[in-house]
Amino acid sequence: MADEEPIENEPKKKSKLPLIIGLVLMLLLGGGGFFAVYSGLILSPPAEPTEAELAELTTDPVDPLPDVAFVAIDPLIINLASPSAGNRHLRFHAQIEVPSLYEEEVLSLLPRIVDVLNGYLRALDVTDFEAPAALVKLRSQMLRRLQIVAGEERIRDVLIMEFVIN
Repeated sequence: MADEEPIENEPKKKSKLPLIIGLVLMLLLGGGGFFAVYSGLILSPPAEPTEAELAELTTDPVDPLPDVAFVAIDPLIINLASPSAGNRHLRFHAQIEVPSLYEEEVLSLLPRIVDVLNGYLRALDVTDFEAPAALVKLRSQMLRRLQIVAGEERIRDVLIMEFVIN
């Protein structure tokens, strides 16, 4: 039994390298975080508003609405005459957004506006209404035509109130 090797009960010595690396990284990251906050790279939370700022916020109202008026166009019923349409009609009702300064001038041009809309809508085919973006395209075309009739500065927008095909 003399040939037996002695049993090693001594634990192996662990390396302290991971501990040292962790400490160095902790110091570097902590120093980097301090520098980022101190130099302003990371913004601090907003400060509480002062009494003067609160008073200014409460006395400053929301922006006022623009000075506009709406001119109603009488409902139009358009016969959609095409071979594929059969006996179909379009019921169209819209309002025109105008600066209130030009409301009377646009009202005086209303017969011409109705004529332009009638002519444009009668020239369309039923297939022109079937596309998903058809209403957007038609609206922009009508707006452009009305701006030509009344002047670009007089008409801001065309609001379609009713657009029904039967």
